[in-house]
Amino acid sequence: MTVWLRTGLLAAVTFALALQGAAAETLLQDLKADTERLAAPITGSMDMRLRDVAHFDHQVTGVTVTEAGRIFVSFPRWSEDVPVSVAEVMSDGTVKPYPDAEWNAWRNFRTDVTPGDHFVCVQSVVADGHGSLFALDPAAPDIDRTVAGGPKLVRIDLASNTVKRTYLFDQSIAGPASYLNDVRISPDDRFAYITDSGMPGGLVVVDLGSGEAWRVLSGDRSTQFDKDVLVMTDGTPLRRPDDRAVMISADGIALSPDGAWLYFQALTSRSLYRIPTSVLQDARTHPDAAGGKLAGQLERVATTEPVDGLWIDHAGRLYLTSIGSNAVKTLSAHGSVEMLLQDSRLRWPDTFSQGPDGTLYVTASHIQDSPWFHPSGWRDHDFALYKFAPPQDDFSSSAASAKPKDDAHTVTSGTAPH
Repeated sequence: MTVWLRTGLLAAVTFALALQGAAAETLLQDLKADTERLAAPITGSMDMRLRDVAHFDHQVTGVTVTEAGRIFVSFPRWSEDVPVSVAEVMSDGTVKPYPDAEWNAWRNFRTDVTPGDHFVCVQSVVADGHGSLFALDPAAPDIDRTVAGGPKLVRIDLASNTVKRTYLFDQSIAGPASYLNDVRISPDDRFAYITDSGMPGGLVVVDLGSGEAWRVLSGDRSTQFDKDVLVMTDGTPLRRPDDRAVMISADGIALSPDGAWLYFQALTSRSLYRIPTSVLQDARTHPDAAGGKLAGQLERVATTEPVDGLWIDHAGRLYLTSIGSNAVKTLSAHGSVEMLLQDSRLRWPDTFSQGPDGTLYVTASHIQDSPWFHPSGWRDHDFALYKFAPPQDDFSSSAASAKPKDDAHTVTSGTAPH
């Protein structure tokens, strides 16, 4: 570490020691993290495989790349009332409201904009590979109560850049404490699978033909946060100023390339699960039998760590975002989680996508640096989109189709303990 970094840190520590209790501890933790980021180019915590794509003025979460190479991102209305919630990233790195400015006209303070046909708080965007972009809107600004009539999945035609269909969800699907988080579209374009990280956590299945939606594993232990797990960032437990820990239910989601298996994980947990998509589809017509059928086919795939985004590439390799390590990890064909790349720029690696050439994209949403945890304001707001090439090693035995590892098992579905 250079002399100026050491000198600055010592001066700051001297000041911090004059403070008392929690205030001093918080300041010291912030200073430690800031120093590590400043020293990153010197200490070698940057991975040159990770390349810049674009940087944004507002907090970014979702990303998707279409079959034609167009890039779209989402900006949820969390700590600020952002001017755009869904945007296309242009070739020069600027963003353009998508599909148009009117769909992005919602503002939290406005009363003249209807929530059902405007983006309230889009969390995720996903291209289906068949000419459509799907935008998932939990309609819960600041991850607070849902706006009545706002939760929805919007299908946009990429050729005409116009909304093709809106799937609105009533309170039986997205209740007041719901937060629809991420979505995957089946390869045959018949179903959408959604995680709900709110209360209660669960999964939502949508028939894209009929528009019917139903909840699955709602309140089940597989979709709930684990109260015994702590989300760690910068080497310390992440807590709000009132000492609340981060407790987030079903979040990351991925589909096997053939669409036969859905993988998911609660963010605050160490368990990755999978379930046959056929079972999720059958739950619509056989709701009374769903519980027993799920109990026999829900599988715990691996012991992991708190992760946000999941992705399965064309070869069947499963990727996980490592919040605590500022890293991207992979699940081996044998079920072990392995480091792929680690970079201090990946402050809360959030969401993955893959381009038509195989390049992988990942957003850095900087959640741990937000006013939720630092009332004085953003500590680091370098919101960015990065890309990297997938590993070139032989991956003939697909993790997405391999049997669970030895410490994984078929689990019994049941309501999570409170």
